[in-house]
Amino acid sequence: MADATLAPPVIRPGFGRLALYLLLGFAAGLPFYMFNAVLLLRLARHGVDIVTVGFFAWVALLPTFKFAWAPLLDKYDVPGFGRFWGKRRGWIMLSQLGIFLSTVAMAFTSADTNLPLTALFAVLLAFWTTTLEVAADAWRIELAPTAEQQGPMVAANLWGYRSAMVAAGSGAILIAAAWDWTAAYLVIAAAAFLPFPILAAMRPDPGRGGGRGTALATGVGASIVVLGASLAIAAAVGWVLLTAIGSIGMSNPSVMSYYVFGIALVPFIALGAAVPWISKLPTDHPLLNTSALAPYANVAWRYGILIIPILLFVSVYRMGDVMALTLSHPLFNALGYGLTQIGVADGFVALFSSMLGVALGGWLAAKAPMGWALVIGAIMSALSNWIFAWLAHQAPGGPILFHLGSMAVSAGDFDLYLAMAVDQFGHGFEGAVFVVYLSLLVNPRFPGAQYALLSGLAFLIPRLLAGLSGVFQKAIGYDGFFIMAGAMSLGALIFLPFIVRARARPDNKLPEPAVS
Repeated sequence: MADATLAPPVIRPGFGRLALYLLLGFAAGLPFYMFNAVLLLRLARHGVDIVTVGFFAWVALLPTFKFAWAPLLDKYDVPGFGRFWGKRRGWIMLSQLGIFLSTVAMAFTSADTNLPLTALFAVLLAFWTTTLEVAADAWRIELAPTAEQQGPMVAANLWGYRSAMVAAGSGAILIAAAWDWTAAYLVIAAAAFLPFPILAAMRPDPGRGGGRGTALATGVGASIVVLGASLAIAAAVGWVLLTAIGSIGMSNPSVMSYYVFGIALVPFIALGAAVPWISKLPTDHPLLNTSALAPYANVAWRYGILIIPILLFVSVYRMGDVMALTLSHPLFNALGYGLTQIGVADGFVALFSSMLGVALGGWLAAKAPMGWALVIGAIMSALSNWIFAWLAHQAPGGPILFHLGSMAVSAGDFDLYLAMAVDQFGHGFEGAVFVVYLSLLVNPRFPGAQYALLSGLAFLIPRLLAGLSGVFQKAIGYDGFFIMAGAMSLGALIFLPFIVRARARPDNKLPEPAVS
């Protein structure tokens, strides 16, 4: 866990701070569904093969590598924005501009007639969504270094995040049912941009100032340059990757998986292999303090050999959550549920259930021993997957049970809503516990980079496997897939006896004071 001697003065999160993190969670959650579950459903509705749909789940791999650019967010300000609103808010505002433009681009390519172009804008949306999360997570860790402080802030952040996912999922699907996918993505783009003017109207950071209008104009100008450069880089990298994939063959997923798994795991394997050497370094060694790798070497140095079971635990704990998100909507589509039923399931049912799960998970993480909280979270995640294995043997239709307003709810509809309720409650609970746990592992000297490393690893292996979810589904069916995913979540608990004993070695350096 994080060294308590490094923590800044304790400040209990007030209403304003909780409202801020509710807003930031909302800003990050809206776009997430649009390059993930909604996009996968969109592709399935357009008749794209399930194996190719599974490959699109690899877009969500990008956030696992946020450690590669997270140190830039700790070190540099965004011109204009940073001068007035500070480092963290400056990056958040730049990210919101990127999210807005990427979502608009996805709206105007929503026919999916050019899948590489669809993938390009989905990757850009994933990149800017992730960048927003890196900045917001770093700020949260600076502001709330203890479990007691983290619990309420994590709950507020996840309430915003999951309510936005519901708004994006249910809202986009219902809009697509009434009009089309272009309208759905345009509405979500507009909604995702709403926090930007709120942030722009906020007071400057302490010690910062100047003209608000000048800072805003300079920031927008710098953002246009950065966004254009990111588009060019993503297009170039995508062309290289598609050329390489073409030589391997899209029709050979087993060969593709070897390449993707091998490349993706390299940095984490390298860190684990270097642990014995890093743990023996003196406190003042440059690798631990001034080098570009200092945030990552510092993680290994503080926990020593126990960082290996910690990293293994982190890498599989969220397996069930990611796998369920990947194929749940294609399952609904395959069973014959319409967009209206799916939209309702993603709406009120998901919102209420996930809010309850997040609240209870955040409360438990703040009050109970972390080991027990993590055990209960893993069990919840397993049940959340196994309910979909049950749903795979149900069907829409059947007798009418009751009415919701003017909409009749059949027995088959109720099965869908029950499965979604269990899924969202369990994964909301598990997610809240896990975020608190990861936050306490982080050294406050490197909040952005270290949280990016750990949270990125948390989704690396799950999202690698999610990219092959279509392959698994064809081999073992939807029921077998979700039974497997639930069992994987429970498998993380074999590392629990090691991680609950882990204590961070103090490095005797104070973090910079956080500002609100």
